[in-house]
Amino acid sequence: MENFSLDLKSQKKESEPELNMLVSPICKRGEEKVAYVTFDEGNKHAEGEIPKCVITSNAGFSKEEIMGLEDYMEKNLEKIKSMAASVNPIKAMMKNENNL
Repeated sequence: MENFSLDLKSQKKESEPELNMLVSPICKRGEEKVAYVTFDEGNKHAEGEIPKCVITSNAGFSKEEIMGLEDYMEKNLEKIKSMAASVNPIKAMMKNENNL
């Protein structure tokens, strides 16, 4: 999970929740390779897709914020692709089982 802030016109107050990003492993959809990116900030939630860099579902983010999230995905596409390629779902599942 990565914490980051978008460079939007309005600055966040310290008491507001951080924006978190989760990246899925690379998946195959037909002939296309994709990864899914989830953004959470308190009660707000959005899901996007790379390499298209589009938000596919949104609950609570404004249009301006969605544009910022899509812009973030575009500008950081290579880094996000690298993160998706490094996700090992089996290892993560085993780690979660050991923490029970």
